[in-house]
Order: sequence, then structure tokens, then C-alpha cells
Amino acid sequence: MTKAIYWADKYVDIKRTAQEAISLIKPGQRVFIGSSCGEPQYLVRELSEASTKYTDIEIVCLMTLENSPLALIANKTKSQSLNIRSFYSGSAKIKSLAENMRFLTPINLSAVPRLFKTRRLPIHAALIQVSPPDDFGWMSLGVSVDITLAAAMSADLVIVQVNSRMPRMLGRSFIHVNDVDVVVEHDEELLTIDKPRETETANLIAKVVARLIDDGSTIHANPGAIAHATLLELSGKNDLGVHSQYLTNAIMDLVSKGVITNRNKGYNDGKLVASSAIGTSHLFEFMDDNPAIEFHPSNYVNDPAIICRHNKMVSLNVAMCIDLTGQVAVDALSHNHFSGVTGMLDFVRGASQSKGGKSILMLPSTFMHGKKSRIVPMLNDMAVVIPRSDVQYVVTKYGAVNLFGKSFQERAVAMISIAHPDFRNELFFNAQKMGLLGSERSLKDSIRGIYPLKLEETREIDNELITIRPAKPVDERRVQEHFYNLNKHDIVSRFFHKKTSFVHDEVENISQTDYIKDLTIVAVTGEVGFENIVAVGEYLLDQAKNMAEVAFSVNKEFQGKKLGRILLNKLSEAAQENGIFGLIAYISPQNQAMIKLFKSLPYKCKTLFDGDVFTLSCKFDELK
Repeated sequence: MTKAIYWADKYVDIKRTAQEAISLIKPGQRVFIGSSCGEPQYLVRELSEASTKYTDIEIVCLMTLENSPLALIANKTKSQSLNIRSFYSGSAKIKSLAENMRFLTPINLSAVPRLFKTRRLPIHAALIQVSPPDDFGWMSLGVSVDITLAAAMSADLVIVQVNSRMPRMLGRSFIHVNDVDVVVEHDEELLTIDKPRETETANLIAKVVARLIDDGSTIHANPGAIAHATLLELSGKNDLGVHSQYLTNAIMDLVSKGVITNRNKGYNDGKLVASSAIGTSHLFEFMDDNPAIEFHPSNYVNDPAIICRHNKMVSLNVAMCIDLTGQVAVDALSHNHFSGVTGMLDFVRGASQSKGGKSILMLPSTFMHGKKSRIVPMLNDMAVVIPRSDVQYVVTKYGAVNLFGKSFQERAVAMISIAHPDFRNELFFNAQKMGLLGSERSLKDSIRGIYPLKLEETREIDNELITIRPAKPVDERRVQEHFYNLNKHDIVSRFFHKKTSFVHDEVENISQTDYIKDLTIVAVTGEVGFENIVAVGEYLLDQAKNMAEVAFSVNKEFQGKKLGRILLNKLSEAAQENGIFGLIAYISPQNQAMIKLFKSLPYKCKTLFDGDVFTLSCKFDELK
């Protein structure tokens, strides 16, 4: 029986210099190195110096920052000294990654700890960084728990760099002195990254995404400019929670503003849960011994069964390329801290299964300075990270669509509608060539229309949330259903005669608008992508007169709730901004509601009756 040793005595007994510690590593071994901001830089620099003495050392890591000592070792992968195995499920697009693609290991992050613990991938030595031991001998892994804890607990040799600057994190972030083999004491500043630089594209995407997120949601977001901008855009929300792979400065800012309270998570209430942190030294100070924050390993944080337990779980992930059927690629790009992170599919699936949850994929619409589209006909030469069956919301700066439960034709229409306008023609023709769009579909000028997000608003009417917004190409079927749901009287008022069918060609002209010469505003209820249209207002420009002809229809159960007035005001606002002189309407004499509605405008209303039709008109420069 081994005699028990007091942990403090063992701590003194196992202290070594960095050179002595690294000399314990043998040729041919597999060495794990702590991740991202938790990288033990002092030990890694010593390993790099000693690398000429080794052959066939395989380094295992999760995510390496581009300014770290480990990144410098990557330059030696062409030798027989060091090979770097990283866990990544995307496609390597930059030269430095593509050259070493053979060392990338596709795997979901939630499964990596099992890979270590079962010894399917034995870890011979682990180099990790920890905080000094507390009174009971426990050392915190600090900013990098993720797969580091599993690697440390399953490694044959555990070498820790004890750094007093490492924050002490609560949760399952601890390793005991009795479970390590070598201690190297060395204080140094942790690796940090600055806040991502602000971009117009990121800010526009953030504004679209923010409208999809409800108060009381639980958020996951990875580092990067788009996610950072999106989190900052949530500053007007209430009682958000966090269950995320990464803790970032933007999350810290929302906590300080009282936006993130973690009160309504439904699981781990009151606790901000993550497995790693990437950010500035200010973030690390905020985290240190903070009882509101818990760090747990990736097999917990990234487990879809855990993720889906949270109320209104929202997964915010950045995609790099999506095809018209919804397949998603996540390319590795230089100077993009998202590169190499493999937890995306875990959170996509977990959020989708949450009650009220949403998986949101965000992507810039173009790359190569606008010369190429990130929405493509088909992913032919890129790894599919997220299958089309798992994709829900997709957002670009041109709008948001929901692909869940949609046919290939509906997906193609949706993706084209949020692509950059310069590439929509090409995508349309490719979609028809591939059989994703029917031959009856025609290419209209409206396909290049840019969705006017500023016209969107949500109102509570009789305890029901109703969104007033411009119509989208994906609304075609719902507009048809709206017309079919009108009663006979309202159909005659809207179309001047009895109608029993509303075919594609008619409805397409209403849903496919360019938002300038023709604009349709709809009032909808329900979830984005599955809305029920309860009112439609539209204008069509008469270019000869520069006057916009307007028409309206409202479902019977929503009549009397001032929806018509709201739609007319929206159309009037948009028409003025688009340089149109005024509005005109042709109505039947029985349509007194329309006459009353038109006269509610703050402009002089002219009325003309020819015996069959009333003509109502007003000009924006003629106030009452």
C-alpha cells in the first residue's frame, strides 16, 4: 500500500525547471497542449527549443491563437521532429492549413474527451497551465477547461505550469496536486486577443439577428467580429442567459449592463456556464473567483442533451459558405479566431431541440472583396460541416430565412433572397439548371431588391404579437393562403370581382417586390419561416404619374384592429423615401372602410367617382 503524502509536501517534491520537465518527454510520444488563451507558453517555448532532440512527437491541441508560441511550432511540421494534430471539422482554405491538412481530425467537440478517456487516442504527456493551489491542493485550469481537463486526467505524464495570473474558475475546472506529476512555477501574462474590429457587414447582420432573439433566451456565441457585434446589439434585451463554448468580452459587457442575468435559463439557473474564455486581460479579471460563472469540460457544455435543456436556447454560429439546398461549410480562414472550433454542430442540434430554441447561422454574403458569393449553387469542393437537414435560421445583412421543414425549391428561393444582389441572377439560373426551381419561374428585376429592414416592427395588439414587415420572396405560399382565407365580400372589395383561385403568377407579383417601384407590407403572426399572414398592403408605381397605387386586404378576425392604418402609414413612409409624389387607390363605392382609411392620412384627399369606381388620391406635399 502506497503511503499517503500530504499534497503540499508532494507539491514541493515534484517542482522542476522547465528544462527538466520537458526532458521527461520521449521521442514518439503524443503530447497534449492546453488550448487558446490557456496555452502554457513557457513550457511550449521550452518544447520548441528542445524539439531538435526529438523525432515523431505528435502534438495534440484544440485551438491555437495565431500569436502564440504553439503557432510558431507549426512551422516545424515539415520536419520529422513535430507533427500537430488539431481537432477540426471544416475545410482548410488557407495555404498553411491546407499543407498540413493530413493532421486535422474531424470530430465533434463533445466527443473529444471520450476519445482521450477511452485511450483510443492515448495522451502520453499533457502540458497545461493552472492557477496556484488553494488551501486544499486544488488548482484551476482557468480560462481553458474544454478538452484540457480530460487530457490531463487521462495522460500518462501531467506537467503543469503554475501561473499566479491564471484566474481561478469555479465549476468542474480543477485538478488536484496529487493528480499531476511535475510542477513548473512560472508567472507570465496570459495570451489575449483584442476586441474584434467593427465592420459594417457585422453590424448589419447583428441588427437582423437581434430581432430573432427574445427576452429570456439562453445564448451561445463563438469569438469573432460578427458574433461580437450581435452580442452588443442585444443590449436592449432582458434576462438573457449564457451556456456557451466560449466566454468573451462582449458577454462580459452584457453582464455588466444587467442584460445577462441567467435567471430564466431553466437549467443551471443563475450561472453563466462555459468551457473556455478568449478575450482581454480585463475579461480574465472579471472571471477570477466569480461565483456567477462556472466552467465545465466540453463533454458537458457541448453535449446536445445538456444544451437542449435550456429555455429558448439560441445558438449563434458563423458559417463561411452555404449552398442553395442548405448545406453548410465552415472554412478555416487566417486571422479568424473562429477557425478550428468544432463545437458548431453540437450547438446547432442542441438549440434546435430546445423549447423555443433557435439555431442561427450568420455569414457575410461575399468574400474576395465582393468578387465571390458565399451563397453558392452547391458545395462541391468544401467539407459539409452541417447537413442541410440540421439547418434552421440563416442570416446575412440582406435578411433572415428559416430553412427548417422547407422543400428544395423553398430553400433555393430563400437563399437567393438573402444573397448579395449582384449574384442573384446567376444563382437563379443555376437553381433552375439543377432542378431546384420550376421552369415556370421567371427572373424579375425584383430579385435584386434589397430588403428594407428598417420598415420592420413588432406590435402587441389585443395581447398578440404581430410583426409588420415588407414581404419576402419566401412569402408567396403564405400570401396565397391569406387570399384563400378572405371571405367573399373582402375578395370583391380587393379584386373588384369574385375570385376562387389565386394562381402563382398573380401572387408572385405581390411577394417578389423590388421595395422601391413595388412594395408589399404584410402583417404576420407566428414564428419566422412559419408565419400566418393576416393582412396585406401593397403599392405599385405608375411611373408616368409617379404615383403609387395602393390596395389592402385584412383577414376578418383581424379587422377593426387598425392593421389597415398601420400598413397604409408604412407604405406612405416608404413611398416618400423612394421619391414618389403620392398615393392613389381605386375602390368600389361599398368600400367605406377604405375611404375612411385613406382620409385618415395627414394629406389632402381628393375623391373622384365615375359611377362605378371611386378614385382616391393624395400628394405628400399637400398637407391638410
